[in-house]
Amino acid sequence: MAFAANNNKTTNTMPTAPQENMSVVTETPVLSQNVVVIHPGSQNLRIGRAVDSNPVTIHHAIARRRLRHDRHDFVHEDKLLPPFYEDTNLLAELDESRLQVSHTLQSCLQSDGSRRYATPPQQISAFNRRSQPELLHQNKSEMLAESADVIIGDDVLKIHPDANYNIHYPIRRGLLNLHPGVGGSLTAVLHDLEAIWSYAIERKLRIQRKHLAVYKAVLVIPDIYNRKHISALVNLLLTRLNFGSCFLVQDHVAATFGAGLGSACVIDVGDQKTSISCVDDGMSQPSTRIRLDYGGGDVTVVYFWLLQKCSFPHKGCNPTRRNDAILLQKLKEDFCHVDLDICGPSEKSFNVTSTDGVVKKITLQVGDECLIAPLSLFTTDLLAITGTKSVHGQVPYEFQPDDPHDANYLRETSRKGAKETLDTPGGDGQANLSGLGNIPLPLDISSVMEEDIVVDALDPNFHANSLLTAAGNILQEKEIFESDILLSIDQAIMQSIERCPEELKKKMYSSILVVGGGMKFVGINTWLQNKISLQIPFMYRSDQMEVVTSVKDTDPQIITWKGASLMATLESASELWINSQDWIDNGVKVLREKAAFIW
Repeated sequence: MAFAANNNKTTNTMPTAPQENMSVVTETPVLSQNVVVIHPGSQNLRIGRAVDSNPVTIHHAIARRRLRHDRHDFVHEDKLLPPFYEDTNLLAELDESRLQVSHTLQSCLQSDGSRRYATPPQQISAFNRRSQPELLHQNKSEMLAESADVIIGDDVLKIHPDANYNIHYPIRRGLLNLHPGVGGSLTAVLHDLEAIWSYAIERKLRIQRKHLAVYKAVLVIPDIYNRKHISALVNLLLTRLNFGSCFLVQDHVAATFGAGLGSACVIDVGDQKTSISCVDDGMSQPSTRIRLDYGGGDVTVVYFWLLQKCSFPHKGCNPTRRNDAILLQKLKEDFCHVDLDICGPSEKSFNVTSTDGVVKKITLQVGDECLIAPLSLFTTDLLAITGTKSVHGQVPYEFQPDDPHDANYLRETSRKGAKETLDTPGGDGQANLSGLGNIPLPLDISSVMEEDIVVDALDPNFHANSLLTAAGNILQEKEIFESDILLSIDQAIMQSIERCPEELKKKMYSSILVVGGGMKFVGINTWLQNKISLQIPFMYRSDQMEVVTSVKDTDPQIITWKGASLMATLESASELWINSQDWIDNGVKVLREKAAFIW
């Protein structure tokens, strides 16, 4: 199902005179008021009614009092930031990468044509070593003691470090946070999501849970999704939260609607992951989807390491502690940029509040560290400080017992006739393809053909060469998208667009949309545009190329939510709603039939 992008929401007005279709006109505001749009993320949950101008944003975390604190296997705490690895060999490689980025910055020119200059790190370190904290005042501590069995949302950040709680983030790196520890099963994660979403609906939207049967839910899902997890989330909405119906929309499709674009290459940089895909006419192209295991949290850790290199005056700062992690995130948001006109040392100050309420002011000096940290998105060697990462494509279809007509069934039943055409009589089962003689296919391509090519698409004009080419393309896609060789932002964009159909490539190169909160740095859109411009093949170059990071001064973090709320009001989306009775009767089958994307 394709939709036409429109940046204006439906205006609900009452007619001035009786009309035959009065019931249709007056039904629209009721539906809009009763639609709840849910956009869950690794760090934040954005939720609100479709008629709201902006969503409510809360921390997407939950803390539960530990049943046993004397046993290690009963203790679990998800950290706010990714882990910080301090291996000696790794740090040497990181320092070399830092120097490369620093030299690149020094070779750049400012807007007036003058060359940039950098302050020696030794000078900055000398200033920071002399800096001493200034005591301002002491407030009453806002840390929460063990006051409740369950703490949800922003209050999780206020829990005292010594409090006896397990802390869970239900989503990490763009997926449900499943792990072998306590609270890491699918059932436990779904229970946490139910508690967090119920809290947000009742406390923030002022909707009683017992009334949700008359409400509809729009759930924003990742462009790269796990079918089993999506089925579980739909079941959560319709049978546990008891919404009357729900509608699923992919985040990149919603982003184009929120930005008012008919087509774009969408880059969503979140806290834990970065995802890229090309969207045209309301459809995300499956072959272009890429997910990278890094985001704004990794940039924060890189920035902390760079501050340490210049003698960070906040002694004892530890990114694994919640207070310090929150502080480092704020310093990154306030100080980091990609403005080439800013060079040389600059003095910054910030306040640090201890767990007992003591507030101190700290002054430090920074140089190009504020630019190098954001540019780690383009120099992924620096991101090794938070561990090994991978590049992912769409999750392969897994067999689901409750889906009797899944892709495996369709492929198996449609393969029978094709095998009779392709197999050589009297042979050993190896396909003897017309035009290839008796040359056997490579083992890996044969397996790809067997598993991934939909053979019911074969027709009399489909030759062996086409089949072999298709198999090779699928194999190549697997090698690129399921790789441990980490791609930078610009490399991933190029990979994604190159996998578009030929007629879409030029359009995608000319319209690049950046959303999410992990890349909100002044000047980074110009840097990205320059990096992409140097790599675009000549035949796809256009006079106009635009990297959109802000749409009508709207926060890029809520563009996706706004787009989803807009889609919920479209008349063409009415047939895509899944009601609770349909779900109970048909299960996953109704998802395949009504999802606004290829299930």
